[in-house]
Amino acid sequence: MKKFSIKTTSIALSITLFAVASFANQEASEDSHNHKHKPEYKSQYNNEQNNEKNPVSNVNKKGQEKIKPRDDKHEEGISFSAEKMLLANIEVTQLTLQTFAKSIYAPGEIKANGYTSYIVSPRTESVIVSRHAILGEHVEKGQPLVTLFSESMADAQANYRVTYSEWQRVKKLNKGTISESRLLKTETEYNSALGRLTAFGLTQQAVNDIVKNNSSNLGEYTLVAKIAGAVLSDDFSQGQRVAPGDEIMILANEDNLWVEARVSPYKKLNLPIGTIAKIELGTQVHQAKVIQEAHAIDPITRTRIVRLIVENSDDTLHSGMFVNVNFQFNTQTPVMAVPETALMRGADGDWTVFVEDHPGEFNAVEVELGQKLGSYREIIGLAANSRVVTKGAFFVASEIAKGGFDPHNH
Repeated sequence: MKKFSIKTTSIALSITLFAVASFANQEASEDSHNHKHKPEYKSQYNNEQNNEKNPVSNVNKKGQEKIKPRDDKHEEGISFSAEKMLLANIEVTQLTLQTFAKSIYAPGEIKANGYTSYIVSPRTESVIVSRHAILGEHVEKGQPLVTLFSESMADAQANYRVTYSEWQRVKKLNKGTISESRLLKTETEYNSALGRLTAFGLTQQAVNDIVKNNSSNLGEYTLVAKIAGAVLSDDFSQGQRVAPGDEIMILANEDNLWVEARVSPYKKLNLPIGTIAKIELGTQVHQAKVIQEAHAIDPITRTRIVRLIVENSDDTLHSGMFVNVNFQFNTQTPVMAVPETALMRGADGDWTVFVEDHPGEFNAVEVELGQKLGSYREIIGLAANSRVVTKGAFFVASEIAKGGFDPHNH
């Protein structure tokens, strides 16, 4: 029994020693593993400290860190030498608050001056015999335009011949040989016949020819130009029968023409008489002034009509032409503005201008756009007296883009 107990005790002791040895080896292995990783934690900690002390770094394609300087008050931009600015035709202007002339656009149409134009029309039913002027012709006052024939005119001319002859005979009689009533009746009949011919549109010269030339064709009469001007319309044919008041021709003096501008009724515009406007027709620019402003809305176009008058001494404007009307005003308060060519779109779509902080150094500064002032544009968000590129801005933007700079410093 003693031998068996001693043997059992030896086996248990061996198992215990094996377990202790295994536990010791495990602790040694863990210590060794922890020891290998500690330098890495320390290196990472050191790198974090270095990053706090040093500028921000980026890694290039080769895995090397590329140092980028910290942002300061001086923005990114580009520099040019004086020679390069001269070659690129770059101009810099110091902006100050100024009063600018602004314009408001409205479509317009050239119209004949209704106060100086004249409509040629018969005053009794007639037939057109012949024409004496054509479309576009410039005629003088008293020049024959068209000859017509009318039965009513023939009766009026015949009656005038009789009454004129009677009146001339009675006037030669002594007062004792004719009663006052007969004298008054003869004179009245003569004046009535003369008035009828005048109402038909005959001139005094045409009336005199009736009694001077008894062989003239009764019924024929000629309408003449009442004013000097151009024939704007002649929509008729020879042999055509026309009614009283029908338009045969339109004459207009084109030295002064009307311009009818159509303005939105929702625009609150104060356009007193005498307001100046620029009339643009292609490359031509004419100056006009407001003479009338309608207070009713056109039922067809739903616009408000503003009438202007423009001088046409060079005969380049004609009735029916469409023009651009730009009403001229001054800004109510001084503003800062730059030419449209000085404005550039940034990468994010915002408008920018290039400001010269130091001689030859330009930075892109975002601005907000205000009202349009002709070829200029009001800008908001820039300090007064800033020096801005007003010519050559596209070249500056191109050079910044080629240099890899973001104009907005993003």
